[in-house]
Formats: sequence, structure tokens, C-alpha cells
Amino acid sequence: MSEQYTKKLVTESKNLNFPYRADADDRKVLSGQSEYEKRRKDHISHFILRLAYCQTEDLRRWFIQQEVDLFRYRFSDLYPKQKLEFLHRNNLQYDTISAEEKKNLQDKLISSTYAVSGIKVEDQDFYKVPFQDALDLVRTRKVYLRAGYAYIPHQDIVTIVLNDFRTRLSKALALTARSLPAVHSDERLQPLLNHLSHAYVGQDYSVQKNVGKISLEQIDSLSGKSFPLCMRQLHQALRENHHLRHGGRMQYGLFLKGIGLSLDQALQFWRSEFIRGKVDADKFDKAYAYSIRHMFGKEGKRMDYTPYSCMKVILSNAPSQGDHHGCPFRHSEPELLKQKLQFYKVSPSGISQILELVKGMHYQLACQKYFELTHNIEDSGFSLNHPNQYFIESQKILGGGKEMKQETETPQRTQENAATRGSTATHELPAKPSQEEMTEKLDAFFQDP
Repeated sequence: MSEQYTKKLVTESKNLNFPYRADADDRKVLSGQSEYEKRRKDHISHFILRLAYCQTEDLRRWFIQQEVDLFRYRFSDLYPKQKLEFLHRNNLQYDTISAEEKKNLQDKLISSTYAVSGIKVEDQDFYKVPFQDALDLVRTRKVYLRAGYAYIPHQDIVTIVLNDFRTRLSKALALTARSLPAVHSDERLQPLLNHLSHAYVGQDYSVQKNVGKISLEQIDSLSGKSFPLCMRQLHQALRENHHLRHGGRMQYGLFLKGIGLSLDQALQFWRSEFIRGKVDADKFDKAYAYSIRHMFGKEGKRMDYTPYSCMKVILSNAPSQGDHHGCPFRHSEPELLKQKLQFYKVSPSGISQILELVKGMHYQLACQKYFELTHNIEDSGFSLNHPNQYFIESQKILGGGKEMKQETETPQRTQENAATRGSTATHELPAKPSQEEMTEKLDAFFQDP
């Protein structure tokens, strides 16, 4: 787990008012809730997410990786005594070797164990574990092997615990998946579970505060300076091929709407590019113009369609051959991603950091690292959740914090706000359809004729 990811976990834990201190008093009330109540919410949310993320192999793999990382962070924060208590409570009773055996094996333990000296051998426990339970450590040659057993220092026991946790969680998700038919029969749960894995409750970028502030002539320049990699590659593909398939048009079109393109500008932008390819002006007006007007709420049910969030891009509608939409950090092969980053002049050390985050399935953090490297800053100071957020933060840096200030003051559309508004909200504004409802209906209008 990278240092950057650990910092993000610490920050997000504090933001959620849930530091999860192992030695906290469950009965003590802090900020209106006892530690017991906070943990209860944490446990309930975990099992709700199990239901939401057990539905496909990709969702299961992603969820397991996030839970394993969170588990590693929490387990590493325990005191040695608490770690032992945890092992015993969960029937992970690995034997520590005796002082005599440790003395006899001292030289071999020092030479075979990663970052262990003679002094450390004397001061810490070593666990004798079947080697098949420690394959990660064996593979990287960090432990001493003898007669089918691995001798693991106390600080590395987390690797064994993580393997066991990963196995248990994987089996639990498989069992949960078998129960889905019964769950889906409940009309109250099915919509929630179907959309939860793609849910986004951050800033609402469908509210255009900058309409007309961006000219069509600026788009090429902005794509190189302030577009996230997903939109940058879509823009480049559009310029090169003079066409995008429906998935790319949806993802890129809604992004451009979110950064301030008006309907007239959008029609002009797409028409001018498409007629440079195999689509003439008459065919564009008949086959594509309606879908663009529909995206802006001027046709059909006149819905206000929302630009895709990072989770929506990452977890839905994976690109196939000939497509250019999706998340490059999620959907590109590592070697191809490396070539893209080299083409955009990212430093070799920066590429290594990005690929390490991608390897750990931390795609949004990889994009955030790309932001920091391309803007030459140490810490971006925000958690990236949306391509339009990337654009706004970039413009703030490049414009001295002034260019997009009005946009950042847009109220956030959160579940908590919706709850506090209650029934009175329906008298103030028309009910707004969910992002999933809107984007799924819009998809039909973007299909190639």
C-alpha cells in the first residue's frame, strides 16, 4: 500500500469522523455518537456493500481489494498485544518459536528475513507458519524456509492475516451472490443495490455556471492542460478519426456540457468534426443532432443529464475494440498506459508511481497523481471523484484560483442534504431523476444508426 494511499485513508477517516481507534472506549460519546454506534454503522455499511458488489466478477474484485487495503491499514494501527488478541479471537493461532529455537536459527533468520538484524531477532516474536499460507512473502524471498514452514517476523504477520481475510471475504461474496435472486425480488432493495456501485453524491456538475465562457477555439488547448486523461484521449480520438462511438459521445459530450459548452456550441462542435469524416451535414442533422439536444434537456422528457462521475466511468460500459471511452487507468493495458503517459511527457518516476497505484486498483488515485505530475505540484489537496472536478481544479491552479470560483460554490447533491430537505423539497423544485435513470435512457439516443 503506497504512502499516498495511506494518507488518503487517514484523511477520509477523519472526514467521516471515524478514526477507528482500537483502544477507544465503546461507551464514550464523541461528537454525538459513541464508538459503539460508529462501529455499528461501519459494520452495517460493509454488509450493504457486499450485496451491491457481489453481482459481477469485476465488482467483487474491486471491492475485495478496497476492503483488504482498509483491513491492512486498520490492522497495522493495532498495538502488538492487540494483534495477538485479534489472531486468537479469529482462530489464527500461529505458534511462536521458542527462545531456544530462535537462538539456534538466529544467523539464518538474519540472512533470510527482510530488514531484520541480530538485535531485532532477540526482541521480537517469530511465527512458524505453513509455507503455503505465506506465499507472498516466499515469492519475494523475505522469510526463512525450513521443512515446509516459513518463519515470519511479527511485523510481517499482517500478510498472513490479509491472505486469510481475502479468502474469507471472497467466499462470503460468492455465497451472497447466490442469494441475489431473493434480494432482487424485494422492490425496495433492487433499485438501491443495482445503482449503489455507480453512485455519486458529490458536486452536481449538470448545473452550468460557466455557459459561454469557453469558446470552441479553446478546447484543443484546454484538452492538453486541464482535461483528465480519459477526456484527453477522447478528444484526441475525435480529432484523429472525426467520429466517436456512442459510449465516447456520451462520456465526452456530457463532460463538455459540464465545463460550459452551450447547446449551440455543442452542435457546432460535433457537426464540424463529424462532417470532416464520413458523415455529411444532412446525415448529422438527422442522426446525431437530436441526441445532442436531448442531452441538454431540449428534447424528449427534457431531463437535465449529468456528466459521468469517476465511478460511473470506471465501473460501467467497459470499452471494446474501436471504443475510446472509459478510464485509461482501469481499461488500458499497463504497457499501453505507459506509452500514453510517455507521449504526454510524464516523467519515468511519475509513470512508475502511477502504474503502482493502478496495480493496486486505485484508479482515481492514479488519476490524481497524473494531475499532480502534469501540474507540477506536490499535493493536489483534494480527493478526485469526477472528471469535471479535475477540470475545475486545474483551472483554479492555472488561473490563480479565480477562473472557476463560481462553479465550486455550487451546492453539493448529497444523500444527507436530500434527507434534511425532506418532503418540502418537492414544493421548491421539480423532482430530478437519478443519474442512472437519466444516463440509461439517454444511451438509446446515442446509438449509431
